[in-house]
This record gives sequence, C-alpha cells and structure tokens, in this order.
Amino acid sequence: MGNCCGKSEKLTAEIVPHDGAKVFPTVRLYGSPKNILAAYIRFALLHKSVSLDFVPSNETATERVVGSDPDTQVTLQVGSEVVSGSRDTLLRFIDDRFPTPSLAAAGGGGGREEETTPLMVRVTRLQHESMLWHVERMVRWAEDLATRGGKKAVDPSVGTPRMEIRKFARSYSELLEVLMEHAQMEETVLFPVFDKADRGLTKAAKEEHARDLPLMNGIQEVIKSVGVLDSGSPDYREALYTLSTRLKSLQGQCKHHFMEEEVELLPLMEALELSKEQEESALQQCFDVMQETHGRLLKFLLEGLPPIDAMKYLDLISKCRDKERMESILQMIVK
Repeated sequence: MGNCCGKSEKLTAEIVPHDGAKVFPTVRLYGSPKNILAAYIRFALLHKSVSLDFVPSNETATERVVGSDPDTQVTLQVGSEVVSGSRDTLLRFIDDRFPTPSLAAAGGGGGREEETTPLMVRVTRLQHESMLWHVERMVRWAEDLATRGGKKAVDPSVGTPRMEIRKFARSYSELLEVLMEHAQMEETVLFPVFDKADRGLTKAAKEEHARDLPLMNGIQEVIKSVGVLDSGSPDYREALYTLSTRLKSLQGQCKHHFMEEEVELLPLMEALELSKEQEESALQQCFDVMQETHGRLLKFLLEGLPPIDAMKYLDLISKCRDKERMESILQMIVK
C-alpha cells in the first residue's frame, strides 16, 4: 500500500505502558479520520503492545487497493497481512495477532446474558465500575500523601509537594464532575422511568445522592486548604490525614450506594419491558445529560475500565442515534 493514502499519523499507546527496550510491531490502519469504525479500531489498538501508524484516506488509491469507498472502508495491515471488513472481523484479527489483553467479548460478542441486559443497566454498571476505580486511586494517592507528610515523592514526575497537590486537585475535580453528572443522569433519565412504574421506588437512592454531595464538596475544600499551607507545617500534615479519611468515607458511601442500585434497582429494568426504541432513547438522553463526561472527560472515564469493558462502553456509544454526536464523542479518544 505504501503511502498512497496520504500523510500518516503516528500514535503511541496512551493506555498500555511501553517498555523502551522492546520493539513493538507496527500496525497500519487505513481509514477516514471521520470514520466511526476507524476511531473505534484506533482505540482498540491503544490497548495492545503495538506501534500504531494511522494513514488517513484522502485519495482514490485506497479504493483501487481494497475495492471500496475510502470514506467508509477501514483496513488493517500488519507486515504482509491485510484485512478489511466489519468491526467484529477487525477485532478478531487484532486479538489473533495480539492476544493480550483480549478484546474478544467486545463488538457484541459478550454472550447471551450481555445481549439481553437492558442498555441503561449496562451503561450504569460500567459507569459505576469506572467511578469506583477512580475513587480507589484517589484514596491510595491520599494515603501516600499523608504517609509522606509533605516530603517529596519518590517519583520525580509529580514534582514538588505543591505541584503534586495541584495534580491531585485536578484529578479529583474530574472525578467530581463525573460523579455529579452520573447522579444527574440517574435523577433525570433513570429514576423517572422506575417511578413511572412504581411511585417512590427511587426515593432512597435520591436521598443518598443528597447525602453524598456535602462530603464530595467538603473534600474539594480540604484539597484547596492543603494547596495553600506550608508543606512542612503540622497543619499541612493534619489536613492530609483529614483528606485521606474523608476520601475513604466517600469510597465506602459510593460502594454502598452503587451496590444497592445494582442489587435492588437495576434488575427491575427488565421487568419494565421497554421497547428497543425506548431503550435507545433513554441511552441518548444519558449521553445528552452527561455532556462533559462524554466529551472532555471521556478518556478519564474510560481509563477507569479494563480494556474489554472500555470497548463495551464504546459499543454503547455506537448505539447513539445522532451519528454526528457519536462521531464527535469517539474522536475525543483518539485526539
């Protein structure tokens, strides 16, 4: 194929850590920069130990090579092997050549149970999984900060104590946005569906949302106070222990709240017997409410999921009926 399709764009895997001593095979991906499938496959390859060379299709030479429209065709090349086709075909090829981590259950191949699980149950569970991962990460980070008590981190990449607190504050701010938008989505989209079938069904869940908010905002205030204190002072160390304690409380509340929803509330979604159109409409509303999470913070959200679950989340995004919106969402993860 050569470079007949235009200027190539090198992408380094942002999710898989690369060992500088190891040489990774080069995978060339040919497709339109606006192609939804191309964005999906680019993200899949970021989980593999490969060097990805994306070659945007902008000439009819692609059509002559693979016999298809360059604006819709996606082609993978590894050495002398070339494959085109559906999403499932391309995912199987990627998994065959690069087995770890497996993405085999993505693309709708997650089994009968996965296929019959209502869309809003799937999206809610995956969001819970991501948020709990990020909360746990913040808890471990806060514990490390408290243990060091203002001393410099072993890892020089985090910088001085003040620089590290700024990074910590940014990460917590992103987590807080996701938590807030998730709660808003449930109250705007999910809970009304349940309450229409059984009034008052979601009362306890709404009350828990209200109880969590002061704790979440309080943590943000503690982080601000840490940021202005002298890193060598007793007040600084005391504030770090307060931060660690409150984050552990948030972690416990999130686990309890999410478990209650998944055990007591979400299983009832199947009993509502929503039509396919109603399910897809609710899913679209979910993405509409969570605009920041599915725009600027999409990489952050997906970072909290194992590769196979991240791909499943993209499968849910692909069901969005607004194709321009879906294209915009997917482009966020490969920029």
